[in-house]
Formats: sequence, structure tokens, C-alpha cells
Amino acid sequence: MSSTEEPTTPDSHLLGASDIRELAATLGVKPTKQRGQNFVIDGNTVRRIVRAGGVTAEDAVVEVGPGLGSLTLALLEVAEHVTAVEIDPLLAQHLPTTIAARMPERAGRFDLVLSDAMEVTELPGPPPTALVANLPYNVAVPVLLHMLATFPSIERTLVMVQSEVADRLAAKPGNKVYGVPSVKANWYADVKRAGAIGRNVFWPAPNVDSGLVSLIRREPPKTTATRQEVFAVVDAAFAQRRKTLRAALAGWAGSPAAAEEALRGAGIDHTLRGEMLTVEQFAAIAEHKPKGDS
Repeated sequence: MSSTEEPTTPDSHLLGASDIRELAATLGVKPTKQRGQNFVIDGNTVRRIVRAGGVTAEDAVVEVGPGLGSLTLALLEVAEHVTAVEIDPLLAQHLPTTIAARMPERAGRFDLVLSDAMEVTELPGPPPTALVANLPYNVAVPVLLHMLATFPSIERTLVMVQSEVADRLAAKPGNKVYGVPSVKANWYADVKRAGAIGRNVFWPAPNVDSGLVSLIRREPPKTTATRQEVFAVVDAAFAQRRKTLRAALAGWAGSPAAAEEALRGAGIDHTLRGEMLTVEQFAAIAEHKPKGDS
């Protein structure tokens, strides 16, 4: 949607701009920067997100940060089941009321979990097959990675995040914004940008642009190293991203010479930087960590 388009709500059961403001006023809700709250006020946008997520009538969807329910209602139009995870007690308390009032025929297909998403380890209802969310921008990456790690049943993910975060998540090796989020997301899924979202579809309007990111689950790299061992290499490589791998991985390996040994074993040039490596190459390095080092 361009910045010149006016947000519209095509159907009465979805939440439009006036609905959102009225609901917020009734509840005494004031969006906070601390929780990254920017509520979507445009029905066309939430439907676009659902379409981009490939949500079908067979899906059990988990949504993180439903807020006042804009995206939740659009998901319930299509999905078999929706479970929303909300950290704000006031918003969580009222969301079922909104669902019951606007889509009573779908209320039985909705569950709510009052929790910090980073602490969620199980969900009510059927195992989630899709994650679709307007993620709070300040915690988007850790929440995304936690959900993918915790719920392997999630096959498809579509998240709206800050545009710069979307770029980092979808970046490929060699790109200047390729880093820890790029590699770790790629462990779980094929990742790509799925569009841009204008600022005018939010209330309050954020001072940053937003982007959609699509993640399609695939098997992780074939490796004898654990995910934690691979991610330790990734973290070390990008902690000092301007250094060569030999230098950046010295602490991880025990010494620069030990790092060079691991890189040589993995068939990787020790003068490269982490931003040039694929997730498979990081896995190979983890496999060749010198024995006897913790």
C-alpha cells in the first residue's frame, strides 16, 4: 500500500481506524513504545498478511502480539483455529470479547494465552501449522527464533517487522546486512521478503517502515553438531564481524591457531569474514571444533 492510499475496512466484522480508537478509548489503552505496540487499522492490510502467509482452512495459526485483534479477526476468517499469545493483561482480557462480538460463529475456534511469547513452551488446541504475526519490533527476532525452535510443527511463517529487520532476516551471504538473524532464521527455513507495509495503516503511525517476511520450514543442515553448537559459532563470528574468521573465532576455539585448524577442517578460508558464510558452512565449522575445548 502506498502512503497516499487511505486505509479502508471492507467488512464490518474487521476493525477499522475508528473501531480501533474507540476500543482503545473504552479500555483506556495507550499504545506503549516499551511493548512496541502499533495497532493495524486497515482491513485490507490484515487480509493481505493472511494471504501472504498462505493461510488455509486447514491451518492452526499461532499469532504473537494480537493487540486489539485486527489481524486475529482476519485470520479467523480463513483458518481452522487461531491461538493468540498476548503479554498485556488488559488486551488479553478483552480480546475474546471482541472475537465473540464480531465473529461469534468463529469464537469456538479461538484460544488465548496470556504470556510473554519468549516463555511459551506449549499451546492449547491443535499443533500450530503457521505463525502469522505483527511482531513487536523491539523483540521481533528473538520471539521469531524462539517460536520456530519450540514449535517444529510450524510449516509457514509470515511476520511483519521493522523494514530493516526484514532486510536482515532475508539477507543472503555477502550482503552488508547479513548477520546473526539471517543465519539463524536460515537454519529453520527458506527466508524471503514478502512485501512492504506503509506507515499509515497503523495507529499510532510508527516512525519506521515495516516489511513482511516469509519463512517456509525446511530441514536444518545435515550436521553432527547440535543447533546450539552451530549458533555458538555464528554468535562468535558476528560479535566481531569486521575481523577475519581466524581472529573472530579465536575465543570460541581457544586460540587463533585452533580457530584456523577448525576452519581448515571445514574447508573454509580463514581470512574470510562471517558475513560470507552460509548456515551449512557454520555447521561445518562447529563439527571441526578442536577437541578438549569447551
